[in-house]
Amino acid sequence: MPKVAGRKKLVNIAEAKAQLSRLVKRVERGEVILIGRYGRVVAKLVPPDTPPKPKRVPGIWKGKVWIAPDFDEPNAEIARMMEEGPIEPSAR
Repeated sequence: MPKVAGRKKLVNIAEAKAQLSRLVKRVERGEVILIGRYGRVVAKLVPPDTPPKPKRVPGIWKGKVWIAPDFDEPNAEIARMMEEGPIEPSAR
């Protein structure tokens, strides 16, 4: 397969059909694949235009979230319902 300027490679249609999954993996790595017929470019496989992920900043939610001090305390009413309630839901 002849090399084209930069990170672009020219692949004939028969090879592209036979090795599509390999070509897609190369495109995922940032490569541009040109597909040709009779030495002429007829299509181009390119990575999608996705915005870069924003950099994570630790502590960004500090002071914005509040959890009640009794958040993980047992609830007597829920415990009673689980212990005394039916095992199967009642039919409607």
